[in-house]
Amino acid sequence: MLKLKFKEQLLLTIILGISAGIFLIFLAFLFKNIPKLFSTLVFLAIFVSVLPPSLILYADYKRKKEIEEMFPVFLRDLVEAVRGGLTIPQAFRSVCRNDYKALNPYVRKVASQLDWGIPLEKALLNMVRDTKSSLIARTVTSIIETHRFGGRLAETIESLSKAALEIERLRIERKVLLQSQTMTGYVIFFVFIGVIVGLEKFLLPGLTQQQMFGAQRISPAEYKNMFRDLIFLQSFFAGLMVGKMAEGSILAGLKHSLIMMLIGGLAYFLIG
Repeated sequence: MLKLKFKEQLLLTIILGISAGIFLIFLAFLFKNIPKLFSTLVFLAIFVSVLPPSLILYADYKRKKEIEEMFPVFLRDLVEAVRGGLTIPQAFRSVCRNDYKALNPYVRKVASQLDWGIPLEKALLNMVRDTKSSLIARTVTSIIETHRFGGRLAETIESLSKAALEIERLRIERKVLLQSQTMTGYVIFFVFIGVIVGLEKFLLPGLTQQQMFGAQRISPAEYKNMFRDLIFLQSFFAGLMVGKMAEGSILAGLKHSLIMMLIGGLAYFLIG
């Protein structure tokens, strides 16, 4: 089976997700006289439309993150191989046997290209293009410049490895320090859910005729719809905020958004 590229896979998933969502929305309007079923189908339509592309984007984010985490380890092994007397192609051939998780295919590809006689600069630039990592791009640029002007390549790679390890250490420290902020974000979200459910269970039963904006009247059913929409909006944007604070990436927040949407939707439909 032909493996789809990331953009093609993402586009196909978006199309299928939106198609399924539209179908569920159509079903929802067929049962609009049953409010509970209508709300459930709308919730499922939103979830089905958002979940598949979000999972693909998050999987790609995790892949890039794992690549950047293993890249300093790869550089360290490469330095040791070069200091052991191996040439650059031999060093790549040696280290490609090691396990670098998501980085493995790219290291092996560079080793194969060097065996085929492709210049080091071109092979490394192909690695940058394939991984789409800014960290690897900066590191490879320095390696290429050192190799081009006849510098001490082993020392340069060793320095770059130490710098990459320090960046990763700071990233981990930042994540640990911000874990409390992540927990605070979830606590605030659960408090919000509790307030919404409490309003629906204890306030709405006493609202027979609620008046807002002058003479315009809003029924309890309309309040329920507004509460449902507020839960979904709060879940989505609160998740993005938590991901940005915890991992420094909006894509990381998609995971939290989906978790919050699932928890919020279940809490609203089961308890509310």
